[in-house]
Amino acid sequence: MLESTIDELRSTALAADDASGYFAAMYARVTDRVQTAIGEGRFGDGARMATFARTFADWYLGPRSGVRPQPACWRAADDVAGDRQLLIVQHLLLGINAHVNHDLPQVVVELADAGASLDGLRPDFDAINDLLAETQPDILRDLGRVAGWTQLAVAWGGGRMFGFSLDRARDQAWQSAVRLHALDQQTRVVDAAELDSLVSVVAYVVANRRAPVSWLLRVPRWLEPDDPTAVTRLLLGHLA
Repeated sequence: MLESTIDELRSTALAADDASGYFAAMYARVTDRVQTAIGEGRFGDGARMATFARTFADWYLGPRSGVRPQPACWRAADDVAGDRQLLIVQHLLLGINAHVNHDLPQVVVELADAGASLDGLRPDFDAINDLLAETQPDILRDLGRVAGWTQLAVAWGGGRMFGFSLDRARDQAWQSAVRLHALDQQTRVVDAAELDSLVSVVAYVVANRRAPVSWLLRVPRWLEPDDPTAVTRLLLGHLA
């Protein structure tokens, strides 16, 4: 079903020697949860959901294997993967920004072009995002074992803020998908490039290290582990 996709995501995470492994690790857990949910019959059409999940993962894995060109928004995330001054959460948000805001609309368009209807894709679209939101507390709990400030942030409402941001990103991704699908091929290419540029801008905002942001992040960063491979294994949870 999704075993090979999960294995590839896990291998991508474990092969990383910098923060690029963080998102891959989280993504492996989300995809593992999708597979479990399919087995439990949570979706009306498990095979269709598996196709959606595999296609979505290909938009992340493809550029890393050279099958697809790497979008600028992913280059923006990878460019700072070796920056030890960024928080773990910042690296995760960079991945989520690129994959949800840029890749997800492309997945919807790709599947719609293959014959699926937008109305038929919407439940799978929402389900993928819901499972990402469900996995988030597990990720934060694991992070809290080595970076206690994350537990404090959750207690102060950080978890709810994360969920709100994800909901906003999901809504924006769906609007982008509907807009792209309605365009002819030539105009779609131009619009997709503009979307990539906009998502790249968000990435640079997330990774902003200018004062006073850099000063505010200095203390929590000191409280985090400095070994990216150890963090990646932590984020993999039971898949490590």
